[in-house]
Amino acid sequence: MPEVKPTTVSSENPQVYEDVHVHAVYDEIAPHFSSTRYKPWPIIAAFLSSLPTGWVGVDLGTGNGKYLPLPSERPGAVWTIGLDRSINLLKLARRAGDVDREVVLGDVLDNPWRRGAFDYAISIATIHHLATPERRKLAVQRVLETISPSHGRALIYVWAVEQDELSKRSIPAGADNDSQCSSFSGQTGRGQDVFVPWVLAQPAESKHKTRRKGKSGKPATPETPETGVDAENSSPKVFNRYYHMFAKGELNELVADAASALGLVLGDASADGTVATGEGEKECGVQIVQDGWERSNYYVELRRWER
Repeated sequence: MPEVKPTTVSSENPQVYEDVHVHAVYDEIAPHFSSTRYKPWPIIAAFLSSLPTGWVGVDLGTGNGKYLPLPSERPGAVWTIGLDRSINLLKLARRAGDVDREVVLGDVLDNPWRRGAFDYAISIATIHHLATPERRKLAVQRVLETISPSHGRALIYVWAVEQDELSKRSIPAGADNDSQCSSFSGQTGRGQDVFVPWVLAQPAESKHKTRRKGKSGKPATPETPETGVDAENSSPKVFNRYYHMFAKGELNELVADAASALGLVLGDASADGTVATGEGEKECGVQIVQDGWERSNYYVELRRWER
């Protein structure tokens, strides 16, 4: 299996960089990728199960939509709309759980919604695909802007530098955050910028698959499999996806920076206010409900409040 390799993010437009090293890749590997993404992660499933009946939310970077049917024990209790940049993944997400779903083609950095339009939002394994700290911070701001300022809840997951023993990903020994994972000017050097390979192999059953017989009764030339591997060349294709793998504490710092940029108090609603507001104005904030590391990912659960 090809190893994860540290990469240097070039000085070109970060959006163009992501188009090439993230979005184009997912459109190519969508069916194969989706076949490996079907089991919900426990903390995310528990978060969705805890939501009140009737809430409406959004999955920012929904992929194949595996979280759209949840909570499984209360089907239809909440309504999650899926947003993603990959049209090929959205084609799968719109029938997640064999039920018609609401999905939107868009970027997590766009702001197509009315502020506070949703009761909740999740962003799972998405923000780590953004190539600069500024863009990652903006993505967290979009999450906070999307949910209700009075009761909105959110859950964010990103890949961690610290990988567990079950992970197929491993950071090469000796990779130094500052020297080997350089990036756009202004980056902090936290975490690591890497290419994570996706091997798109030809399925065994497709190697002998042929088109319909012609009029002569002889089989036509073999089909080119949908995996992207030429039928005459069984070598797998390898696609390198860009990731920023987060260091410990980096996600929480990103939340703090995003909250500050929006003028939000970071802390419990019951704590003393730290932001001056005009007479009659409400004070708004965001609380970190829980955070941690799970199966090679860092996560943070957030709750908006106002008083």
